[in-house]
Amino acid sequence: MSGTTSTASTARAVLLPLALAQFLCSYAGSSMNVMINDISIDLGTTVQDVQVAITLFLLVMAALMIPGGKLTDRYGRTRCLTAGLALFGVGAVVSAVAPNLTVPIIGNSILEGVGTALLIPPVYILTTLLFTEMTSRAKAFGAISAMGGVGAAAGPLLGGLITTTLGWRAAFGVQALIIVLIMLLARRITDPLPADPTRPFDTTGAVLSASGLVLLVTGILAVDTNGWLALALGTGGVLVLGWFYASIRAAERSGREPLLSTALFRNRTSNLGMVTQNTQWLMLSGVSFVVAAYLQVVRGYDAIQTGVLFTAETGGLLVASLAAGMLARRFAQRTLIITGFPLTIAGIVLLVTMAGGNASVWAFTPGLLLIGLGLGLMLTPSVNVVQSSFGDTLQGEISGLSRSVSNLGSSLGTAIAGTILVAGITTTPERGYGLALLVLAAIGALGLIAAILIPAVVAPTRSSNPARPPATQH
Repeated sequence: MSGTTSTASTARAVLLPLALAQFLCSYAGSSMNVMINDISIDLGTTVQDVQVAITLFLLVMAALMIPGGKLTDRYGRTRCLTAGLALFGVGAVVSAVAPNLTVPIIGNSILEGVGTALLIPPVYILTTLLFTEMTSRAKAFGAISAMGGVGAAAGPLLGGLITTTLGWRAAFGVQALIIVLIMLLARRITDPLPADPTRPFDTTGAVLSASGLVLLVTGILAVDTNGWLALALGTGGVLVLGWFYASIRAAERSGREPLLSTALFRNRTSNLGMVTQNTQWLMLSGVSFVVAAYLQVVRGYDAIQTGVLFTAETGGLLVASLAAGMLARRFAQRTLIITGFPLTIAGIVLLVTMAGGNASVWAFTPGLLLIGLGLGLMLTPSVNVVQSSFGDTLQGEISGLSRSVSNLGSSLGTAIAGTILVAGITTTPERGYGLALLVLAAIGALGLIAAILIPAVVAPTRSSNPARPPATQH
């Protein structure tokens, strides 16, 4: 009994640094949105170039999250967490002293992106391993998902406040300080499973998966400049991802250990859950970029004015996330996800119908509030549905895949909506704003369909997971 109590106490103690780590990574991605004007003016660049830097940060995370999750098995979860935090901190410091846009791309887009890909999979793997009981795990994922969602939603407000009072460089300095705090708190974390240095690493699979994702998102970014190039890059991305799947399937058939087990793609519940995750983060990132860029570039708002408006979204997301634990006891996770999508879509429609043209700035509040409530309602259930679909042996892989899918959604949201908006700003700003949001609403409708298709009874399959075939060294 005392051992069980001790384990529970330890799990609660490590939850804070894990949740803070997720908060920081989400905050870093969204806070850049309110620095667009300040960075472009200070570094002598354009809004479109800053958009590329933001998307690149999200893309690096998405492209490397799967290999990052796999490395946790080989080098240990706590070691990867620490390495990722350190790399993220270095990237923040480098960005803070940037003399031109190239340096923030190296510091923020690459170093912080790689650091995030290393530290986020351990966050979800450790949570799954430390919280073995379904209810306590749901609460833990609720806390972490809430911190992630709040970080993304509060990024514009906090980033705007820091940027307006201290400058955009100080915003990166604050990130570095938070990293130091997390590393101090994370010293209490003990890895429940030993690292296995002999575990093989599928380098070919890692290169193919990363390359396919990079090509796919880069193709979307190229749409407004060269349609044929965009088509070529997008098609190439799809083909490379198909090659990646063929390679991991061939590896399994030959007895080698692939980057991902194909069993991950045969679980209907998990697959649909990841579609909803991707769509949720796509809408959150897309709306944040569109509204922030529109307010600053078209309406001339400064960073803090823009950030204050996002308080409605942050508040809605926080309230819904805090209520997630209570709601999970009364409603099925599938029900919560299905309910969240219509709320979010309705919020986006309100942003189009109420907040365009010369409408009062407060007209943005109802739409942002609904978006926050909708996303807060479904972020946690989606994560829990996916992570709980597999047992401990596949947690490293499903965590990396799940986080990659979510971050791919973030990068696609900024790329798709940002491309439409930036193209519209140079011609008809109001039309670009409305069209970008309507595209996000349409994508949200696809996410709702995926949520409806999730099996009505969602239960963990821990005892029935297929065992991994023995791996041979290469």
